[in-house]
Amino acid sequence: MTHSVVFLDRESLKAKVRKPAQAESYVEHAKTSVDEVVAKLQGATVAITNKVPLRAETLKQLPQLKMIAVAATGYDVIDVPYCKEHGIAVANIRNYAVHTVPEHAFALILALRRNILAYRQDVEAGVWQKSDQFCFFTHDIGDLHGATLGVIGEGAIGQGTAAIARGFGMKVIFADHEPPKMPGVEFTPFEQVLAESDVISMHCPLTPSTRNLIGLEQMRRMKRNALLINTSRGGLVDEAALIQALDEGLIAGAGFDVLTTEPPKNGHPLLDVRRPNFILTPHVAWASDGAMQFLADQLIDNIDRWAEGQPQHLVT
Repeated sequence: MTHSVVFLDRESLKAKVRKPAQAESYVEHAKTSVDEVVAKLQGATVAITNKVPLRAETLKQLPQLKMIAVAATGYDVIDVPYCKEHGIAVANIRNYAVHTVPEHAFALILALRRNILAYRQDVEAGVWQKSDQFCFFTHDIGDLHGATLGVIGEGAIGQGTAAIARGFGMKVIFADHEPPKMPGVEFTPFEQVLAESDVISMHCPLTPSTRNLIGLEQMRRMKRNALLINTSRGGLVDEAALIQALDEGLIAGAGFDVLTTEPPKNGHPLLDVRRPNFILTPHVAWASDGAMQFLADQLIDNIDRWAEGQPQHLVT
C-alpha cells in the first residue's frame, strides 16, 4: 500500500529528509498555521508535524489520516486519546538528543559557574586594561570538581548529563519522584536535592505534576551559590519566581533554553532580564547538526516501519 505524506512544518528541521519508501506523493510545507492544517492534509494518509497542533476538532475532518509522525520527542501537540480511539498511529523520536542537550546544559553550567559573561563584560568595559595586575578578580570562579549536581529526570538525557558531570569529578544525585522510575537508579528525596546541590539540571517532561515544580519556595531552599539549569521544558520553573530569586540573590544564577511561551512575545518577563548570571538561549539545546540529522533519519524510519507493518516508537 502506498501513502500520501505531508510534512506540515519542514522549516522547523535543519537536516536532509529523504522521501518515505512507500510514499506515492510527498509534500513539504515550510510552515503551517492552525487554520491551514485541514486544507493541507486533504487526501494525506500520513502527516509529519513538529510543532503544528493536531487536535480532535482538526482530526475529525481528516478521516483518511492513518499515521502521524512527530518530528520531536514531545507529542503534546497531538490529541493522543483521539488517535487511540480512532486507530491513528502516532510515533515520536527517541534518544536523538542524548549528547547535544547534556553538552548544551554544561555549556551553560560552565559559563555561569566561572562567570564567563561577567568577565567578558568587564574586559569590554576596559576593567582589565586599567588593572595594575596581570589579572583581576571581580567575580567568583567556582570549580565543578567536588561540586554536587542534582538531576531532575533520569532518562537518557538526564543520564547523559550525569555522565559528563562525573567526568568533571562532580557528585551526582537524582531527585526522587512518583513512578514510573528508571530501574537501577538510586534516588534522593527532592527536598534533599534542593538543599545539597550546587547545580540543579532539569531533564523531565512537562506534566500536570511537574508544572512549576520549582517555584520561589523551592529556590529559597537551594544554596545561595547554586545554579538552576533548564534545557528540558518551559513551565517546569515558575518564571516570575525565577526573576525574584535572581533579584534577591536566592540563587547564584540560571541558564534556560526553554520558556513557557515559544517563540516568546514582546513582554515575556525573561526577555528583559539583562544580567551576567542569567543566560537564555532560543530552544536550541537539541539542535546540533548531528542530532537533527539523526532525528530526520529516525522520523522517516518510523514512517517506513509503520508502512511495512512493523511499527516502532509508537505512543498510541
